[in-house]
Amino acid sequence: MHTICPRLARPETRHTAGDLLRGLLAPLARKNCWTLAEHVGQPSPYRFQHLLSRAAVDTEGLIADLHAYTRTHLGDQDAVLVVDETGDLKKGTATVGVQRQYTGTAGRIENAQVAVYLAYATPAGHALIDRRLYLPRSWTDESGRLQAAGVPASTVFATKPELAQQMVTAAVAAGTPAPWVTADEVYGQHQGLRQALEEHQIGYVMAVPRTERVLLPRRPATVAELAVLAPASAWQRRSAAGGAKGERFYDWMLIDAELIPEGYRWVLMRRHRSSGELAFYRCYAPQKVPLQRLVAVAGRRWAVEEGFQQGKGLAGLDEHQVRTWTSWQRRSLFSMLAYAFLAATAAIEGHQNPPTGALIALTCNEIAHLLNALFTTEPDIEHVLGWSLFRRSHQATARQYHYRGQAIREL
Repeated sequence: MHTICPRLARPETRHTAGDLLRGLLAPLARKNCWTLAEHVGQPSPYRFQHLLSRAAVDTEGLIADLHAYTRTHLGDQDAVLVVDETGDLKKGTATVGVQRQYTGTAGRIENAQVAVYLAYATPAGHALIDRRLYLPRSWTDESGRLQAAGVPASTVFATKPELAQQMVTAAVAAGTPAPWVTADEVYGQHQGLRQALEEHQIGYVMAVPRTERVLLPRRPATVAELAVLAPASAWQRRSAAGGAKGERFYDWMLIDAELIPEGYRWVLMRRHRSSGELAFYRCYAPQKVPLQRLVAVAGRRWAVEEGFQQGKGLAGLDEHQVRTWTSWQRRSLFSMLAYAFLAATAAIEGHQNPPTGALIALTCNEIAHLLNALFTTEPDIEHVLGWSLFRRSHQATARQYHYRGQAIREL
């Protein structure tokens, strides 16, 4: 709150924003204006509704504060920007951006609202730092519909990769370290996004479909054909960083694809050790880098998936239940601020009190649990902390056994 107060014009607005952040971190089954207001002791949801729709709020300033806060607490060592979209299932057609469209949340075409998010990931942690609501052509082609939802008149249709490019450009302009970007196939196969990153000399490791074509000296070939033509000795086993169940080992292959004066391009391939399933990536860097660096960037893509899971589960990212453009922009931003607070707290604790082998590090989930348990009316602190230590100890033991089993399988 100390960080963002200058962006909120009135004392009442700052007080309401603090209540909203506190409510978003509460363990509520639903987190709309009604349930949040009841939880924090307000007599009605009207203050929250006013904050999200009509109060004087410097939204762009809040985004800048979010960037700076995240950068300050998560650091800039090995920073990677991660792009992905997520959808929220909706009823009716009045909510801004809603139409029948594919969403990975449901795994099929549903009546949904889809937004593209930008995550900032370092070894210290990760947080969501920006978002863009995807407006299908069924919205941008109808000025009356846009006006009814409060969408700015200057808004035009933009694809999801174009929205991603807007956020990366804004992050660079805000001073956010962005040496690398990673994303899935939706963004990796978009040549315009890859070209824009190269123009800014931002390295990328972007997933592409197996049909992606590469220009070779003799003839074009798909990345799947390259995998067949490459010798078996070219595969190297590398870890894409540690996960909840230990190091994530895959077999990797790096192929020099195209020589350009502005840097280096590669095709990176990943093979699952058990199933043999292949994944393909287009890569670029302004300087030559080793295979392990590209593998590490590719492995950071999980950060945005975990960010969605925790942002929704801990900070109500998917439970806004607002209809208009302004309300959605503000509600999603406050959820990202609440989640960034948890990520920063975990990073600070991990730096000041590094975990021992007997305990796992404090996670965002554990910090949220502790906050809500310790700030009840009369908390039994010894009981709360005792259970926290038990959970972290039990999880550390389970991880050790998993690592041991993984080592045996490697042998």
